[in-house]
Amino acid sequence: MKIYTKTGDKGKTGLFGGTRIPKHHIRIDSYGTVDELNAYIGLIKDQNIEKYFKENLYQIQHQLFTIGAELATDPAKAKLKNGKERLDIEKVQQKEIEFLEQEIDRMNEDLPEMTHFILPGGHTTVSYCHIARCVCRRAERLCTALYQEEPFDEFILQYLNRLSDYLFVLARMLSKSLKVEEIKWIPKKSS
Repeated sequence: MKIYTKTGDKGKTGLFGGTRIPKHHIRIDSYGTVDELNAYIGLIKDQNIEKYFKENLYQIQHQLFTIGAELATDPAKAKLKNGKERLDIEKVQQKEIEFLEQEIDRMNEDLPEMTHFILPGGHTTVSYCHIARCVCRRAERLCTALYQEEPFDEFILQYLNRLSDYLFVLARMLSKSLKVEEIKWIPKKSS
């Protein structure tokens, strides 16, 4: 498979199904941001963190590729005439969302109660986690805008929403396991 095709040299790209759209289309922004998120999750996974978290992040990366594939598919051409799916890719389902919720709950059991907002930082790995959380929120915002124009499986929106929560709690958990203090945001009083 050639890396360059020269078919995008005039500012258009192809979706699964063959439709060509501008590279600045909200659909491209949506799955491009999901891809960016996946790269940041890979960066977190490559840090010196527990194997358990690495395995969870690996699973999440697979789900994000699945989401990207669905978002990169022309909805008008996603189904064949007989109603079957054109792509033989398992979609994100309720069980993946429940997995994130269970992991959030499990980590929260080991964390101190939050009494303040937390500023990103304290350790490079924790900061990477916060960057991924922010990129996840951006992906979610873009996907909700796309969803209004061209609806797709709602589980994608739910998954991205829950994933940003997971990444926030993971950042807190990594702060604890790396033995770094969380940086609390304490508003300054006006004089």
